[in-house]
Amino acid sequence: MKVLVTGAAGFIGFHTATRLLGRGDEVVGLDNINDYYDPKVKIGRLALSGIKGEIAYGAISQSEKFANYRFIKADLADKAAIDALFAAEKFDRVCHLAAQAGVRYSLVNPQAYIDANVTGTLNILEACRHNPVSHLVYASTSSVYGLNADMPFSVTRPADHPISLYAATKKCDELMAHTYSHLFGVPTTGLRFFTVYGPWGRPDMALFIFTKAILEDREIEVFNGGDMQRDFTYIDDIVEGVARVIDRPAAPNLDFNAAKPDCASSSAPYRIYNIGNSAPVQLSEFIEAIEDALGKKARRKFMPMQAGDVPATWASTAELERDMGYKPATPVRLGVECFVKWYREFYGV
Repeated sequence: MKVLVTGAAGFIGFHTATRLLGRGDEVVGLDNINDYYDPKVKIGRLALSGIKGEIAYGAISQSEKFANYRFIKADLADKAAIDALFAAEKFDRVCHLAAQAGVRYSLVNPQAYIDANVTGTLNILEACRHNPVSHLVYASTSSVYGLNADMPFSVTRPADHPISLYAATKKCDELMAHTYSHLFGVPTTGLRFFTVYGPWGRPDMALFIFTKAILEDREIEVFNGGDMQRDFTYIDDIVEGVARVIDRPAAPNLDFNAAKPDCASSSAPYRIYNIGNSAPVQLSEFIEAIEDALGKKARRKFMPMQAGDVPATWASTAELERDMGYKPATPVRLGVECFVKWYREFYGV
């Protein structure tokens, strides 16, 4: 298949593009390579994919490693660039992983989230409408569950109380996708990712921040006294789920009952899945795993809960298991060891 992967210089996008390339798909990667976090990491991911040298905006670069990989630097909010790309390339599938990520940053720069996550996703939906693709898969987030304390979180139940603008924009993506599935027949599948971690991970995430601080003998800030749980999900497990979903276009639920609607499906070709490890880990236990992998203890500075954070996440993956025959399962300690090994190699520490 010919697949567009947006966010291809990002954490999940890079790994997804690599997986699709490895199985023989033709991939076009797209990213604006912004400086939300250290661009060195993004450039490093691209280089590993064979995209090297100066990358000019709007120009398509050929990978030196994969004959079936090309990359374009462009912004999702640039409608003209997105429309031109779709018209020229005629994609079979689209895997839309680009977004402005981060709960806390959305409190200080809300416009970035509207531009990337709302306007950018709208531009992707419009492009899929006018240049028909057989399946649009897009990234959502566990953050949409917000105030919901009915765990494990199920995609079949409402998620209508987000507590950060980041979460609200991703919920907006799900709603817009349903509208396009209903009105224009665009098959769409949203994936609610749960705290993704692993090699080449984002520098704004806890694992990266804690590892760096511990190695530099600095304190780590532990919010809510460490009394939080997260459903940490290893990157390889996420990518396996994404690849399986790409291969299975969303279809209408023939048993959909509008009087008692299932929030994860529709009479339109629309689906939502959780991709999580289904095994919440206490933050204190996660820190201990990092300490053990580094062979060094952390100095903890306990902090109150931050605005926009939730006390716990826990994914029900029943629908993913039923439809895709797949369930993430990498233990946290193994995943943390893999990250620490990568971090030491990448930064030479």
